[in-house]
Amino acid sequence: MNVIEPWLIIGVFAVAFGYSMVGHGGASGYLALLAFTAIPSAVGATTALVLNVFVAGITLVVFGRAKHFDWNLAWPLLLGSIPFAFLGGSLKFENRAQDLVLAVVLLYAAGVLFFNGPAKDGECQQPVRPILVGSGAGIGFLSGLVGVGGGVFLSPLMVLNRWAQPHKVAALSAGFIFANSLAGLAARPFDLIRESMALWPLIAVGTVGAVGGSLLGAHRVSSLALRRTLGLVLLLAVVKLIQKGLEL
Repeated sequence: MNVIEPWLIIGVFAVAFGYSMVGHGGASGYLALLAFTAIPSAVGATTALVLNVFVAGITLVVFGRAKHFDWNLAWPLLLGSIPFAFLGGSLKFENRAQDLVLAVVLLYAAGVLFFNGPAKDGECQQPVRPILVGSGAGIGFLSGLVGVGGGVFLSPLMVLNRWAQPHKVAALSAGFIFANSLAGLAARPFDLIRESMALWPLIAVGTVGAVGGSLLGAHRVSSLALRRTLGLVLLLAVVKLIQKGLEL
């Protein structure tokens, strides 16, 4: 049986709290933490996916109850993303250059989120549905290819193109991540899921962190603060991508 150390519990709580504020599940953060433990990598990856499902699911409910979720925006994105996420996930592709290019793109998005002012009410313009379906397909494929839930790509795309206000984007990201992570978890062997559920203290503390972070993000944090928090999350993703590229 794997021993769960106190620092890991604190770390999972912090990741769930911070990422849920902007509608993300935090899988990359959990993977980084679990990499420093003796937990087998396959179990760790499945545990991160389980945490993603719980955190994104709770975040979706909280932001949805706060009237931030827009189904008309969500369903075309999901229609495109789910099959292409499966296709991307079925490919075996490791490329150092790909990770570094993604890091540059996310760094640019983070910079714009930090330094550009928020869109005013009424400025946002919802794109036509074929664009949403195509965007969902592209993000789903890329997410499946690199093994993430997709929120790190969806959120900046929607905010920077002013397709929705930041709170609505957070709700959409949570739904997007929840659906894709659940589909990914369904493809995992049952034994791995069972071993991951045995790490229930991590799931419990992640759930508590998600409740706190999503309530803060949905009700207390301004659009500008939400944009800058999202920018910080993107910077963390950039650091992880660069570290991965240097290790190869």
